[in-house]
Formats: sequence, C-alpha cells, structure tokens
Amino acid sequence: ENTLKANVPEQQFSPLSLSERESLLYMFEEEKLARDVYQSLNSLWPSLIFTNIGQAEQRHMTQVKTLLSTYALIAPVGSEQLGSFYNAQLAGLYTQLLERGRLSLVEALQTGALIEETDIADLQKASVEAQHADIIQVYAHLLQGSRNHLRAFVSQLQTQGIMYQAQHLSQAEVDAIVQSPFERGNGHGQGQRGM
Repeated sequence: ENTLKANVPEQQFSPLSLSERESLLYMFEEEKLARDVYQSLNSLWPSLIFTNIGQAEQRHMTQVKTLLSTYALIAPVGSEQLGSFYNAQLAGLYTQLLERGRLSLVEALQTGALIEETDIADLQKASVEAQHADIIQVYAHLLQGSRNHLRAFVSQLQTQGIMYQAQHLSQAEVDAIVQSPFERGNGHGQGQRGM
C-alpha cells in the first residue's frame, strides 16, 4: 500500500513543459484580471451580471491556483489585492479596460465581452500546448465558463439594443458560441445563468 502511494505522485505530477508553466502562471493572472475588472465595474454599474461572473472568475482563479500548488509553482501575485499584477501587460490592460468600462453601462458590458473573447482565445492556445490531463481538464472547464460568460454579456447588450460585433475572435466564432445554448456541467462557469 505504501509503495502504491509513493508511486502515484510520480505518475500524476511529471514535470511541466516551459509552455505549461508559463501558461498556468499567465492564466492565474488573466482570471484575476477578469475578476478584478468585474468587481470594479460592479461598483460603478451595480448589476447581477458583474457580481455573478466576478464570483465565477474567483472560482476559476481557485482552480488554477490548485494546479499551481500541485506543480509547486507560486502564484505570481496575491489574489486579494484588487488591480495588482506581476505581468506588466495585464496591469496596463486592467487600466485600459476600467477606463472603457467607466464610460457607460453599454461600454462596461462590451468590456466584459472583450475579456471573455480574449480568455477564450488564450485558453484555446494553452489547451493545445498542454500535455497534462489535469491541466487540460481545468482549461476545458474555464473555456466552458468563458463561453457562458460571453453569451451572458451579449444577451445583456441585446437587451440594450446593441447588435454585438466580435472584438477579438472572428465574428463566425463569436456567432457560433452565442447561437448555441448555455453549457452545463460540473458546476463550473455557470455564475451568470438566469441573466
């Protein structure tokens, strides 16, 4: 029995590739960016969409942080401090997104949709490069959540009379996501349901 336990970590936790390490660290901060922006936007435009999706992003951060712990990686920045990022590109993006989101509720919703499109693109790339099954599984959950979040933001924009135009992905990819139903499964990424 002891021998079996001793062998399990070696089998499950083989070394990460450089791209896996970099993408995990980046994904933690990208999920934090989304959470921080939604929390800030909710203080400007109080709405369930920002509250619920912000809570979902916190769960996403927790999932990625669990992977970081599994592979003995340290999160690049503490999760508590709003707007604090190790990655300079994400720090600058946080400021830009908030400036846009302050303009109006419509711009805040457009900002949310842009964040989710960007997440989807980055997660798709990271998923292709990932080699460990647990990482691939978490990225699949995060992708499902981001697709649901994008659907929710587009739906809210439509209630504001806005025909949504893709901002990062191709229009065809956005249309395919938006025209398909909300995804269920494992309780991940559904913080926005019912909006």
